[in-house]
Amino acid sequence: MTPSDSTQAEPAESVPAGRAQPPLARSGLDRAAEERAMPDLLERSRADAATRVLVLNGDLAPLAAADALEWVEPEAAPDGAEWAFLGRRDDGTALLTAASPRAEREPFLAPAGWAALRAVGGGLAPTEAGAFVEALSLGRWLIEAPFCSACGTRTEVRNAGWSRHCPSCGREHFPRTDPAVIVAITSRAHPDRLLLGSNAMWADNRFSCFAGFVEAGESLEAAVAREVREEAGVEVIDVAYRGSQAWPYPRSLMLGFLAAAADDTAAEADGEEILAVRWFERSEIGAGLAGRTDLLLPGPASIAHSLISDWYASTG
Repeated sequence: MTPSDSTQAEPAESVPAGRAQPPLARSGLDRAAEERAMPDLLERSRADAATRVLVLNGDLAPLAAADALEWVEPEAAPDGAEWAFLGRRDDGTALLTAASPRAEREPFLAPAGWAALRAVGGGLAPTEAGAFVEALSLGRWLIEAPFCSACGTRTEVRNAGWSRHCPSCGREHFPRTDPAVIVAITSRAHPDRLLLGSNAMWADNRFSCFAGFVEAGESLEAAVAREVREEAGVEVIDVAYRGSQAWPYPRSLMLGFLAAAADDTAAEADGEEILAVRWFERSEIGAGLAGRTDLLLPGPASIAHSLISDWYASTG
């Protein structure tokens, strides 16, 4: 969670063939990136009543049902929103997002209410989940980074919402993505045990994988080893890459790994960011995933949930 120094780990393996992707990595949406250079793409799409728009109120999106987003006509979007082109449906319909900072009152009523990506992303169809994570990632950048980082001049939106141009110094700016590693730790001696940690900001019975941002000049493998050592006190072996997932809180690309602890007895929380670490038996993880105990595990939209549930479903 908070990087500090660098170290080395064994090389990561590739993702096994056929492994299911995390929920927010399964997008089937055609982003139609080749169209973004058309200077009037947004204007033409907004003027077309057939276009459908995903309106964002902060990190909340409207739902048509528990598992489906509510897409609206362009005229239903609130004034002052930041617009961007998301792509096209199979039938050619243009899909846009209109993003605004979080307001207490939603722009309009939605059939199933408004919800955050982290709450409903795991239950959406792949194309819907992909559109939501794309819209939220892009919309947050458009809202939060309107000025040139070099000279402070307000920038102009270009490429249908995918870049900003500084009219003063000429620099081009693009959405920022910060790589972060997230790791589930198994026991080499006892394959039916999983090490999880409880963050200082969470309830006492909430546990998850270990995670942190990749530092400048650091490899993913080095980041895995450093983060686990810092937060859980253990050295890792058998580091294996398991998949990736965008996580726009605020702008991360989460890179998931499974690794084993070289020495189970070395596990110890850092006492600052991580207040507790604990080895869980496979049966405890299963009960937690099923909601049969008071153990709180990550929600289904997160890659942490995928790492834990994939480990639980394995043969050990």
